[in-house]
Amino acid sequence: MLPHTHSLGLRRRELVQVGSSALLGLGLSDILARRSHAAPSADPAGPPSVAQRAAHQKSVLLVFLTGAASHHDTFDLKPDAPAEIRGEFKPIATSTPGLHVCEHLPHLAARADKYAILRTLSHNDNNHLMSTHHVLTGEMQPGGFFDKVASRDDWPDYAAALAFLKPRSDGLPSGVNLPTFLQSNPLTWPGQHAGFLGPVYDPWQITGDPNTKGFRVDAISLADGMDVSRLDRRHSLLNDFQTNQARIEDLAKTRRLTADQDLAFSMLTSNRLAKAFRLDSEPDATRDRYGRNTTGQSLLLGKRLIEAGVPVVQVNIGPVQNWDSHAAIFTTLKQRLLPPLDQGMGALLDDLSSTGLLDDTFVVMLGEFGRTPKINNDAGRDHWGHCFFGLFAGAGVRPGQVIGRSDETGSYPATRAWSPNDLGATIYTQLGIHPETQVKDRLNRPVALNKGELIEPLFTGAEST
Repeated sequence: MLPHTHSLGLRRRELVQVGSSALLGLGLSDILARRSHAAPSADPAGPPSVAQRAAHQKSVLLVFLTGAASHHDTFDLKPDAPAEIRGEFKPIATSTPGLHVCEHLPHLAARADKYAILRTLSHNDNNHLMSTHHVLTGEMQPGGFFDKVASRDDWPDYAAALAFLKPRSDGLPSGVNLPTFLQSNPLTWPGQHAGFLGPVYDPWQITGDPNTKGFRVDAISLADGMDVSRLDRRHSLLNDFQTNQARIEDLAKTRRLTADQDLAFSMLTSNRLAKAFRLDSEPDATRDRYGRNTTGQSLLLGKRLIEAGVPVVQVNIGPVQNWDSHAAIFTTLKQRLLPPLDQGMGALLDDLSSTGLLDDTFVVMLGEFGRTPKINNDAGRDHWGHCFFGLFAGAGVRPGQVIGRSDETGSYPATRAWSPNDLGATIYTQLGIHPETQVKDRLNRPVALNKGELIEPLFTGAEST
């Protein structure tokens, strides 16, 4: 059977090749076609006084510790607590006087003058899926219940809201998530999509290990045997075709198709985006600094995407629930999880700082909740939403500080608690979006994008308790 050929003699597969791993399995043509069904336009709720704190829109690099890292064993150790709470790890001094972190984080200890630690993030949920939605969208999951999977009733994630409110036309996506999609059949984690804004605003989902030889992202690759000059000639043919079709097709529809095809063309021929994915162009020494592992190379790729101009990049550290250490937590952390994270994050902060990108990039590292204060019978820690940590750097963050204090066992905040809603308000502000901007849900009802409060101590260093 011969492949389908369009009237111009162009095979569809020759023009656009989109990997099934990208865009949640949706082809680029499907996404572009759905653009005409975009959600209603936004209605800003008053002057964006909060967003004016930033001189201009910043980028966001969100490092997500899926499954939830233990605060007790990383950035909020309790060395004076009983053994069943303090655990096995010893605190070490950092470059910030008075701040101690886990002994298995030497790279981050040496760079504590580049970031701030918030020790009083808090919410009241212990379920992975609902908590992930809360952290990655800044709002609670609508109608949430235990293990409620992703749906189009969900709140949009940060990249999707940015794409909706500030659409681009330069060939770059508003958001890229990598290197894994958070899914464990039959569960699909909410908080990774555009939710009620619609699939046209979903961030790009890249599922592939950047540490593998010949790493390639088909979503932005031309089909084999094609180059940009050939695509450019075919783009001209498409323009001619559209001119002729305008005589017989509805004018509005013709204009929509033109915009869709121009956007597809700009995506495919974006040298900045294509080059960002070419990790093999990095010097070996640089790749070695980040670590020759999935974590290190994913962080390096995230940095390259920020450099290329992608405004929101989410790097999932490990497959889904990777940090969910219900048993043997100390062995797992010291042998498998902490060393690559420590090395990769150290290199990331160094590079962002030395290139000046840290001034305009808001780096956030956290999980969906913390772990229980008391070690369980399997030498692990269970889910604990009441208190957990976040690491923040860049884009105006005052580095070298610890914000907030948990109680003596790390069970609850002893000073002001900050919620994922507040995290969302802070991220939106950095993106130049007023958190209370009005959007419309699937029932066409106006709703505030976010109802949190900016975490001001990150930027001022002054905390009210």
